[in-house]
Amino acid sequence: MIYTLTLNPSIDYVVHLDSFIGGITNRTTGEEYYIGGKGINVSCILAELEISSTALGFTAGFTGEAIENGLRGLGIRADFIRLKDGISRINIKIKADQESEINGQGPHISEEEFERLLLKTDCLEDGDTIVLAGSIPKTVSDNAYERILQRLEGKRIRIVVDATRQLLRNCLPYRPFLIKPNRQELSELFQREVTDAQETERCARELMELGARNVLVSLGGEGAVLFAEDGRVYQSGVVKEKVLNTVGSGDSMVAGFLAGYLQQEDYGYALKLGTACGNATAFSMGLAKKEQIYHILSRL
Repeated sequence: MIYTLTLNPSIDYVVHLDSFIGGITNRTTGEEYYIGGKGINVSCILAELEISSTALGFTAGFTGEAIENGLRGLGIRADFIRLKDGISRINIKIKADQESEINGQGPHISEEEFERLLLKTDCLEDGDTIVLAGSIPKTVSDNAYERILQRLEGKRIRIVVDATRQLLRNCLPYRPFLIKPNRQELSELFQREVTDAQETERCARELMELGARNVLVSLGGEGAVLFAEDGRVYQSGVVKEKVLNTVGSGDSMVAGFLAGYLQQEDYGYALKLGTACGNATAFSMGLAKKEQIYHILSRL
């Protein structure tokens, strides 16, 4: 079973306007709602690829109910901790002449409630996969991911970490199966500019020396490169189409890579399917759908 963790899920409210002017009432030309959060995005793409997953995390209030119901409607098992107070956050995405975002803070998560999440992770068994994705809410301690990984020590769990900076670095001693930085995140992590292939590989190799088994680096319009534990370097290009949306593209790549690896245990195919999923989401208003994913896969 694949488990995805989203500590601070959301409802993403996307509004379209011809232009946005501060200080007056603006009228939308269109709007959409999506359930959001990096781990949730991974689960949604896995569902499109007909792979089961269980979504873990915290929800609260009427927005939390909407998130859980939305996941169940997609055939995804929602096993969240229901918080007593507050509401799951609403993120506003403004698409006008410029794109802007207003992200909510989310509900308070107590130590007692986090302990309940740790208890849920006890159900993971040898051969399972857990995806730790996104930042940690302010009300949770900075070592939240480490505490989860400590709890899983001794089990043969496939660990995927999609996080940044020190949060990612702190997970490396637990030998994650996959991490997915981009060049900007590598620059932030190593505090030096990473702009070319040589420096990208140098950073990826350092991350592998620190514990990462496979390092998948997203290169944006240049595709992606995988530094694999089998010693090989795999590369994938991209399909050229108009980019409509970048939100969730990296999460889609993680989901596709996992699905491809579980299906064939082949890193080359995993990278190809991951790239197809990332591209398909970038060319969609929301997350990619199955038909579009496999159409793009056939063109890579």
